[in-house]
Amino acid sequence: MSYYFIVTVSLTSDAPTPYDSYVKEVKPIVEKHGGEYLVRTSEVMPLSPGWKPDRVIVIRFPSRESLDRCFSSEEYRQIKSLREQSVESHAIIVKGTDCDEVL
Repeated sequence: MSYYFIVTVSLTSDAPTPYDSYVKEVKPIVEKHGGEYLVRTSEVMPLSPGWKPDRVIVIRFPSRESLDRCFSSEEYRQIKSLREQSVESHAIIVKGTDCDEVL
């Protein structure tokens, strides 16, 4: 069963920030743990007034365990502060559905 890690990011500055380093360093960590980027874009078209994140990221993991291993890994913990100190972000985890499963 796939799990999806969905993040919205609001940038606090247009100038280069530690977040730029985070973006470069996080991708190989995610991929090492089986994560696949489905969406990683700044082309965001909000449909709700008052909410416009600058970036949206959607990552599919093959299991909840692989997602948890990724974001609790030592290598991720070493770069996590680059994101925390430079952007506002909101994340959720969503359980996927099997093709035969009825919602």
